[in-house]
Amino acid sequence: MIKLMPFILLALYLAAMWFFSSWRLKQELSQKSTPLTHPRLVPMLERLGHAMELPPVRAHVYEIAPINGLAAPDGRIFLTRGFLDRLDEGKVTEAELASVIAHELGHVAHGHARRRMIDFAGQNAIRMALATFLRFVPFFGPWIANLVAAAIAARLSRQDEFEADAFASALMIKAGLGTEPQKSLFRKLPKLTGGGSGGPAWLLSHPPAERRIAEIERLEAKWRAG
Repeated sequence: MIKLMPFILLALYLAAMWFFSSWRLKQELSQKSTPLTHPRLVPMLERLGHAMELPPVRAHVYEIAPINGLAAPDGRIFLTRGFLDRLDEGKVTEAELASVIAHELGHVAHGHARRRMIDFAGQNAIRMALATFLRFVPFFGPWIANLVAAAIAARLSRQDEFEADAFASALMIKAGLGTEPQKSLFRKLPKLTGGGSGGPAWLLSHPPAERRIAEIERLEAKWRAG
């Protein structure tokens, strides 16, 4: 038991870090969000809820400028004000934003927030273990440890994104909206966000748009054949 104590303390420390981070995010979202009542999106919330045989989906507006969607650890769904501004500017459609909400619902349905708590602890444990093992390598030891941990985190995050995309595709089809809004938004995102790939593919937390579109089309073909 004594030999295991350092590992137990490390696990407790990492869990405390994750819970504190989640608590801060919850406070931030509560202070800077309002219910999503945009008249062009309320019908979309109703269609998504009806497709799941549930009441209309409840979502919130996160009052920040960047374009993003978010599934909070407590299960709440958010679109940023930046996304709604693009809707009012005619740069995205109601159905495209419905696909974002459906994607975030996929994160909630798959329990990705809870899984990321475990992933977070594991990644930090790997980083600390590698940093200790490579401590004899000046400067490059910590850099290598951080790079390996970041690559693992990115891979796990990409798996989550594919799962959420698949959930969104199925829900959009059931809601009578189809997958074209989902795919068209992926094509628009690089221009809307003003960014490219942002780094090596194996370090990206989100898969490239073309891979996400290809996977949606693969699933569609599979569902049609089935």
